[in-house]
Amino acid sequence: MKGNVFAMIRSMTGYGRDQQLLHGRSITVEIRSVNHRYFEFSCRAPRGCAFLEDRLKRALQSAISRGKVEVSLTLQTVESRHTSVAVDHALAGQYLTALRAMGEEYSLPDDLTLSVVFTVCRDEEDEEELAADVLSVLQNALARFVAMRETEGERLRADVLSRLSVMEEHLSFVEERSPQTLAEYRARLTARLTELLNGAVPDENRILTEAGIVADRLAVDEETVRLRSHFAQLRKIMESTEPVGRKLDFLVQEMNRETNTIGSKCSDTAIAGHVVEMKSEIEKIREQIQNIE
Repeated sequence: MKGNVFAMIRSMTGYGRDQQLLHGRSITVEIRSVNHRYFEFSCRAPRGCAFLEDRLKRALQSAISRGKVEVSLTLQTVESRHTSVAVDHALAGQYLTALRAMGEEYSLPDDLTLSVVFTVCRDEEDEEELAADVLSVLQNALARFVAMRETEGERLRADVLSRLSVMEEHLSFVEERSPQTLAEYRARLTARLTELLNGAVPDENRILTEAGIVADRLAVDEETVRLRSHFAQLRKIMESTEPVGRKLDFLVQEMNRETNTIGSKCSDTAIAGHVVEMKSEIEKIREQIQNIE
Protein backbone atom coordinates (compact mmCIF):
# COMPACT_ATOMS: atom_id res chain seq x y z
CA MET A 1 0.00 0.00 0.00
CA LYS A 2 2.11 2.83 -1.32
CA GLY A 3 1.34 6.41 -2.21
CA ASN A 4 -1.73 8.47 -1.52
CA VAL A 5 -4.32 5.99 -2.80
CA PHE A 6 -8.02 6.19 -1.97
CA ALA A 7 -10.10 3.60 -3.77
CA MET A 8 -13.70 4.42 -2.79
CA ILE A 9 -15.99 5.82 -0.12
CA ARG A 10 -14.62 4.78 3.26
CA SER A 11 -15.89 4.80 6.79
CA MET A 12 -13.72 6.43 9.45
CA THR A 13 -14.26 3.42 11.71
CA GLY A 14 -11.93 0.48 11.15
CA TYR A 15 -9.73 -2.24 12.62
CA GLY A 16 -6.78 -4.21 11.27
CA ARG A 17 -4.28 -6.60 12.85
CA ASP A 18 -1.26 -8.62 11.74
CA GLN A 19 1.35 -10.76 13.50
CA GLN A 20 4.60 -12.10 12.06
CA LEU A 21 7.80 -13.78 13.27
CA LEU A 22 10.75 -11.86 11.81
CA HIS A 23 14.43 -12.01 12.81
CA GLY A 24 13.70 -13.77 16.07
CA ARG A 25 10.91 -11.41 17.13
CA SER A 26 7.16 -11.91 17.27
CA ILE A 27 5.75 -8.57 16.03
CA THR A 28 2.07 -7.69 16.42
CA VAL A 29 0.52 -4.50 15.05
CA GLU A 30 -3.10 -3.46 15.65
CA ILE A 31 -4.77 -0.40 14.07
CA ARG A 32 -8.04 1.08 15.32
CA SER A 33 -9.87 4.24 14.31
CA VAL A 34 -13.01 6.18 15.15
CA ASN A 35 -14.59 9.34 13.77
CA HIS A 36 -12.67 12.60 13.98
CA ARG A 37 -12.78 15.85 12.06
CA TYR A 38 -9.07 15.60 11.19
CA PHE A 39 -6.32 12.96 11.21
CA GLU A 40 -5.22 12.31 14.80
CA PHE A 41 -2.54 9.72 15.56
CA SER A 42 -1.54 7.97 18.78
CA CYS A 43 0.79 5.02 19.36
CA ARG A 44 1.27 2.47 22.13
CA ALA A 45 4.68 0.84 21.81
CA PRO A 46 7.29 -0.82 24.08
CA ARG A 47 9.92 1.31 25.75
CA GLY A 48 12.81 1.97 23.44
CA CYS A 49 10.61 2.04 20.33
CA ALA A 50 9.78 5.74 20.34
CA PHE A 51 11.94 6.16 17.22
CA LEU A 52 9.31 4.16 15.30
CA GLU A 53 6.35 6.44 15.99
CA ASP A 54 7.03 9.01 13.29
CA ARG A 55 7.57 6.28 10.67
CA LEU A 56 4.33 4.58 11.67
CA LYS A 57 2.46 7.88 11.47
CA ARG A 58 3.79 8.68 8.00
CA ALA A 59 2.93 5.19 6.77
CA LEU A 60 -0.66 5.56 7.99
CA GLN A 61 -1.06 9.02 6.50
CA SER A 62 -0.40 7.54 3.07
CA ALA A 63 -3.74 5.72 3.31
CA ILE A 64 -5.79 7.64 5.89
CA SER A 65 -6.88 11.27 5.68
CA ARG A 66 -9.36 11.55 8.57
CA GLY A 67 -10.10 9.74 11.81
CA LYS A 68 -8.71 9.27 15.29
CA VAL A 69 -6.21 6.45 14.71
CA GLU A 70 -4.47 4.37 17.38
CA VAL A 71 -1.64 1.93 16.67
CA SER A 72 -0.62 -0.74 19.18
CA LEU A 73 2.80 -2.39 18.74
CA THR A 74 3.85 -5.50 20.66
CA LEU A 75 7.31 -7.08 20.43
CA GLN A 76 8.39 -10.40 21.91
CA THR A 77 11.81 -12.02 21.52
CA VAL A 78 11.39 -15.72 20.75
CA GLU A 79 14.99 -16.57 19.76
CA SER A 80 18.30 -16.04 21.58
CA ARG A 81 20.03 -14.17 18.75
CA HIS A 82 19.54 -10.87 20.55
CA THR A 83 20.99 -11.94 23.92
CA SER A 84 24.32 -13.23 25.22
CA VAL A 85 25.74 -14.41 28.56
CA ALA A 86 28.88 -12.80 30.02
CA VAL A 87 30.94 -13.58 33.14
CA ASP A 88 31.47 -10.70 35.55
CA HIS A 89 34.97 -11.72 36.79
CA ALA A 90 35.39 -8.84 39.22
CA LEU A 91 32.08 -9.59 40.94
CA ALA A 92 32.84 -13.33 40.95
CA GLY A 93 36.19 -12.66 42.71
CA GLN A 94 34.44 -10.63 45.42
CA TYR A 95 31.95 -13.43 46.02
CA LEU A 96 34.80 -15.98 46.37
CA THR A 97 36.75 -13.82 48.82
CA ALA A 98 33.64 -13.19 50.93
CA LEU A 99 32.65 -16.86 50.99
CA ARG A 100 36.13 -18.03 52.04
CA ALA A 101 36.37 -15.37 54.75
CA MET A 102 33.03 -16.50 56.10
CA GLY A 103 34.25 -20.14 56.05
CA GLU A 104 37.35 -19.29 58.10
CA GLU A 105 35.37 -17.25 60.65
CA TYR A 106 32.78 -19.95 61.25
CA SER A 107 35.10 -22.94 60.75
CA LEU A 108 33.24 -24.13 57.72
CA PRO A 109 34.85 -26.61 55.38
CA ASP A 110 36.28 -25.02 52.26
CA ASP A 111 34.48 -27.20 49.72
CA LEU A 112 33.86 -24.32 47.32
CA THR A 113 35.10 -25.30 43.92
CA LEU A 114 33.53 -22.65 41.70
CA SER A 115 31.35 -19.63 42.19
CA VAL A 116 30.82 -17.18 39.36
CA VAL A 117 28.34 -14.48 38.49
CA PHE A 118 26.73 -14.44 35.10
CA THR A 119 25.29 -11.34 33.44
CA VAL A 120 22.71 -11.67 30.70
CA CYS A 121 23.43 -9.01 28.08
CA ARG A 122 21.09 -7.83 25.36
CA ASP A 123 22.69 -7.04 22.04
CA GLU A 124 22.38 -3.47 20.80
CA GLU A 125 19.16 -3.15 18.78
CA ASP A 126 19.49 -2.81 15.03
CA GLU A 127 16.98 0.01 14.64
CA GLU A 128 16.82 -0.12 10.87
CA GLU A 129 16.17 -3.85 10.84
CA LEU A 130 13.49 -3.50 13.50
CA ALA A 131 11.87 -0.56 11.69
CA ALA A 132 11.74 -2.50 8.42
CA ASP A 133 10.18 -5.51 10.15
CA VAL A 134 7.57 -3.44 12.01
CA LEU A 135 6.61 -1.52 8.86
CA SER A 136 6.23 -4.81 7.00
CA VAL A 137 3.76 -6.03 9.61
CA LEU A 138 2.07 -2.62 9.65
CA GLN A 139 1.39 -2.78 5.91
CA ASN A 140 -0.49 -6.07 6.28
CA ALA A 141 -2.50 -4.71 9.21
CA LEU A 142 -3.18 -1.53 7.25
CA ALA A 143 -4.47 -3.49 4.25
CA ARG A 144 -7.01 -5.27 6.50
CA PHE A 145 -7.86 -1.99 8.20
CA VAL A 146 -8.54 -0.24 4.88
CA ALA A 147 -10.57 -3.22 3.60
CA MET A 148 -12.83 -2.97 6.65
CA ARG A 149 -13.23 0.78 6.15
CA GLU A 150 -14.14 0.27 2.50
CA THR A 151 -16.71 -2.41 3.32
CA GLU A 152 -18.36 -0.14 5.86
CA GLY A 153 -18.03 2.80 3.45
CA GLU A 154 -19.91 0.92 0.74
CA ARG A 155 -22.74 0.26 3.18
CA LEU A 156 -22.86 3.96 4.06
CA ARG A 157 -22.82 4.91 0.38
CA ALA A 158 -25.74 2.59 -0.41
CA ASP A 159 -27.75 3.96 2.50
CA VAL A 160 -27.13 7.62 1.55
CA LEU A 161 -28.07 7.02 -2.10
CA SER A 162 -31.19 5.15 -1.05
CA ARG A 163 -32.30 8.09 1.09
CA LEU A 164 -31.47 10.48 -1.72
CA SER A 165 -33.84 8.57 -4.02
CA VAL A 166 -36.58 8.96 -1.42
CA MET A 167 -35.91 12.70 -1.28
CA GLU A 168 -36.14 12.95 -5.07
CA GLU A 169 -39.60 11.38 -4.94
CA HIS A 170 -40.75 13.91 -2.35
CA LEU A 171 -39.26 16.77 -4.36
CA SER A 172 -41.09 15.58 -7.50
CA PHE A 173 -44.35 15.90 -5.60
CA VAL A 174 -43.45 19.44 -4.51
CA GLU A 175 -42.58 20.42 -8.09
CA GLU A 176 -45.86 19.02 -9.39
CA ARG A 177 -48.04 20.35 -6.60
CA SER A 178 -46.60 23.88 -6.29
CA PRO A 179 -48.15 25.33 -9.52
CA GLN A 180 -51.49 23.81 -8.54
CA THR A 181 -51.49 25.69 -5.23
CA LEU A 182 -51.08 28.99 -7.10
CA ALA A 183 -53.99 28.14 -9.45
CA GLU A 184 -56.10 27.18 -6.46
CA TYR A 185 -55.22 30.42 -4.72
CA ARG A 186 -56.30 32.43 -7.77
CA ALA A 187 -59.62 30.56 -7.90
CA ARG A 188 -60.24 31.23 -4.21
CA LEU A 189 -59.33 34.89 -4.67
CA THR A 190 -61.76 35.25 -7.60
CA ALA A 191 -64.53 33.57 -5.62
CA ARG A 192 -63.90 35.77 -2.61
CA LEU A 193 -63.94 39.00 -4.65
CA THR A 194 -67.10 37.91 -6.44
CA GLU A 195 -68.72 37.31 -3.07
CA LEU A 196 -67.63 40.71 -1.79
CA LEU A 197 -68.94 42.37 -4.95
CA ASN A 198 -72.33 40.67 -4.57
CA GLY A 199 -71.91 38.58 -7.68
CA ALA A 200 -70.38 41.23 -9.91
CA VAL A 201 -67.44 40.22 -12.07
CA PRO A 202 -64.24 41.33 -10.28
CA ASP A 203 -61.55 43.33 -12.03
CA GLU A 204 -59.26 40.86 -13.82
CA ASN A 205 -56.26 43.16 -13.47
CA ARG A 206 -56.72 43.26 -9.72
CA ILE A 207 -56.86 39.48 -9.58
CA LEU A 208 -53.71 39.18 -11.70
CA THR A 209 -51.84 41.70 -9.55
CA GLU A 210 -52.79 40.00 -6.30
CA ALA A 211 -52.09 36.54 -7.68
CA GLY A 212 -48.70 37.75 -8.95
CA ILE A 213 -47.73 39.04 -5.53
CA VAL A 214 -48.65 35.76 -3.91
CA ALA A 215 -46.89 33.79 -6.64
CA ASP A 216 -43.66 35.67 -5.98
CA ARG A 217 -43.98 34.98 -2.29
CA LEU A 218 -44.88 31.30 -2.59
CA ALA A 219 -42.97 30.18 -5.69
CA VAL A 220 -40.30 27.58 -4.92
CA ASP A 221 -38.96 27.02 -8.45
CA GLU A 222 -35.50 28.38 -7.62
CA GLU A 223 -35.21 26.24 -4.50
CA THR A 224 -36.30 23.05 -6.27
CA VAL A 225 -33.85 23.67 -9.13
CA ARG A 226 -31.00 24.16 -6.66
CA LEU A 227 -32.03 21.05 -4.76
CA ARG A 228 -31.95 19.03 -7.99
CA SER A 229 -28.46 20.37 -8.60
CA HIS A 230 -27.39 19.42 -5.07
CA PHE A 231 -28.79 15.91 -5.54
CA ALA A 232 -26.82 15.46 -8.77
CA GLN A 233 -23.68 16.77 -7.10
CA LEU A 234 -24.11 14.41 -4.16
CA ARG A 235 -24.38 11.43 -6.51
CA LYS A 236 -21.23 12.55 -8.30
CA ILE A 237 -19.32 13.00 -5.05
CA MET A 238 -20.34 9.53 -3.89
CA GLU A 239 -18.50 8.11 -6.92
CA SER A 240 -15.30 10.00 -6.08
CA THR A 241 -11.99 8.23 -5.51
CA GLU A 242 -10.90 10.80 -2.92
CA PRO A 243 -11.95 11.46 0.68
CA VAL A 244 -15.28 13.30 0.48
CA GLY A 245 -16.62 13.56 4.03
CA ARG A 246 -16.12 17.32 4.36
CA LYS A 247 -17.62 18.04 0.93
CA LEU A 248 -20.67 15.97 1.79
CA ASP A 249 -21.09 17.75 5.10
CA PHE A 250 -21.16 21.15 3.36
CA LEU A 251 -23.48 19.91 0.60
CA VAL A 252 -26.00 18.50 3.08
CA GLN A 253 -26.06 21.86 4.87
CA GLU A 254 -27.03 23.49 1.56
CA MET A 255 -29.71 20.87 0.92
CA ASN A 256 -31.16 21.50 4.36
CA ARG A 257 -31.19 25.27 3.74
CA GLU A 258 -33.12 24.95 0.48
CA THR A 259 -35.60 22.52 2.02
CA ASN A 260 -36.22 24.85 4.96
CA THR A 261 -36.87 27.71 2.54
CA ILE A 262 -39.45 25.62 0.66
CA GLY A 263 -41.11 24.80 3.96
CA SER A 264 -41.25 28.43 5.03
CA LYS A 265 -42.81 29.52 1.72
CA CYS A 266 -45.35 26.76 1.51
CA SER A 267 -48.82 27.02 3.04
CA ASP A 268 -50.13 23.85 1.43
CA THR A 269 -50.51 20.99 3.90
CA ALA A 270 -49.70 18.31 1.31
CA ILE A 271 -46.43 19.99 0.34
CA ALA A 272 -45.63 20.65 4.00
CA GLY A 273 -45.89 16.92 4.72
CA HIS A 274 -43.42 16.08 1.98
CA VAL A 275 -41.06 18.81 3.18
CA VAL A 276 -41.09 17.27 6.65
CA GLU A 277 -40.18 13.89 5.14
CA MET A 278 -37.35 15.46 3.14
CA LYS A 279 -35.95 17.11 6.26
CA SER A 280 -36.10 13.77 8.06
CA GLU A 281 -34.11 12.08 5.27
CA ILE A 282 -31.57 14.92 5.24
CA GLU A 283 -30.98 14.47 8.96
CA LYS A 284 -30.44 10.73 8.50
CA ILE A 285 -28.00 11.43 5.64
CA ARG A 286 -26.19 13.93 7.85
CA GLU A 287 -25.77 11.28 10.55
CA GLN A 288 -24.36 8.81 8.05
CA ILE A 289 -21.85 11.15 6.42
CA GLN A 290 -20.37 11.93 9.84
CA ASN A 291 -18.86 8.43 9.52
CA ILE A 292 -17.43 8.99 6.03
CA GLU A 293 -13.73 9.80 5.62
